[in-house]
Formats: sequence, structure tokens, C-alpha cells
Amino acid sequence: MGRIVRVQGGRTSAVPDEEALALWYELGLAYGEAGGGGWRAWKLGLTVVCAVGALVLLSAPVFGTAWAGPLAPVIPIAAGLVCGGGAFLRGRLRLRNRAGVVRGLLAEKGLDASRPARDGLGAYYDAQLVLLRSEYEYLVIRGAGRSARLFEESFGFTREDAFEVGPLGVLPDTEELRALRRRWEGRISSRRERGIQPPALGLREDAAYRVFPREMTVPAELSTRRAYLEISTRLLVERYGRGPGAVPEPLRRRAEQDRREYDALVRKSGRRP
Repeated sequence: MGRIVRVQGGRTSAVPDEEALALWYELGLAYGEAGGGGWRAWKLGLTVVCAVGALVLLSAPVFGTAWAGPLAPVIPIAAGLVCGGGAFLRGRLRLRNRAGVVRGLLAEKGLDASRPARDGLGAYYDAQLVLLRSEYEYLVIRGAGRSARLFEESFGFTREDAFEVGPLGVLPDTEELRALRRRWEGRISSRRERGIQPPALGLREDAAYRVFPREMTVPAELSTRRAYLEISTRLLVERYGRGPGAVPEPLRRRAEQDRREYDALVRKSGRRP
């Protein structure tokens, strides 16, 4: 399968070999596609409930109600559960088989498929790291200590990082991010040398935070950049408010610059925001 050209620069640290990268991205893709499986199954089940319920009501003038009897209200719900639940289980089975193959191939290379950053951050593009660090900052501000620790133990993040959100102080493909990568990877390496294993990650964590490496195709990169800008803007508004002049002028200019750069990337890619 051909690779889609990216919008701009990518990783600022040493990367695994191409085969290992392809495996990581396949696993991330599998988790990403499965992450919305529950919502899709719920929508399918609800659609079936409505459709079957309508058919039961429409059948009454033609066939009467004796054929369904007291079970009439249960039939649509049962049909929805069967269709929605079946779709969900089929999706999980496909994920299990697909992910199982990839996990086995990663294990053959000495890699732990449950700990994608155990040996460093080389499989992660800059844009995804900025998003992960922005999500970590958001969790810290919200007081979600348990989830924040998952980021600290997996990616080497700390609250003392030279990283700002609202507006962003570090962007992809910059010397500032290279310095942060070195800091994060140094912390990961230190923990590994002390025999401390990062927490195991799987579908649940990826569905919540997109923690597995993603290939930065044009749509993926634009979506990633939009996501971390939304976090940054939300925190900026919460911190200073929406009123005229509420945001200090230097911060307002930086936030506007972040948005202009994103808009320029959208125009360059030929896609609508």
C-alpha cells in the first residue's frame, strides 16, 4: 500500500527499522479503527430497534397483533441487541486476530507490543508527541492524577517540562521539541535501567488517548494538529476568559499564530479544516 505524503517534517529522534515502524503503525491503525466499534455497534442496534419496532406497528393492521402477543415490545429490543451485539463481537474478534498477528511479529523483534515507548520515542512523529503532551497537561490541570501518571510512566513526561499549553509554546519539527525528546527519552532510559517497567497499554488506553504510534498521513496529521490546538485554545479560554482583552496580548498573538500555521497547512494539503 502506498504511503500518503505528509504535510511537513516528522520525527526528531532515532527511529526503529522500517519493518518495526510498519508493525507499530499497523497496530495503532487496528486500535484506532476498533476504538469506535462500540459506538458503531450501538448505532446499528438502535437503528434496528427503530426499524423493527416500526415494522411491528405497521404489521398490526394487516396481520393483527395475535402473532406477536405480549412479546411485541420485546421483539425490537431483542433484534437490536442481536444485531448490535453481534457487530460488536465480530469487530472485537477481528481486532484480536489482527492485533495478535502484529503483536507476535513485534515480539519476534524483541519489542513489547503493550509498551510502545519502552525503548524510546522513535516511532512517534512530532505532531503526535505534542498532542500526547497537551493531553497530559490537560489531565494534570483537571486533577486526573491516575491518568496523568500513565503518561509520565509511559512517555517520560513531567510537570516541569519546558512545555506550554494555552497557547502552545512548543511546535513539531523544532529544536525545542528535540530538546524535550531528549529529556523524555532520558527519563524513559533511566527508569528502564532501574528495572521499572512502564504500564501495559491496550485498546482501552488507545481509545481514550491515542497512545500507540500513528503514521502521519495528511489526514492523520491535520486531525492531530487540530486536536492539540483545540486543547490549547480550551485551556487558554478557561484560564483567561472570553471577554475582550481578557487574554494578555503576547499570548493572544501566539495563539493566533498557532492557528494561522494550522490554516496554512490545511491550504497546503488542499483540504478543508
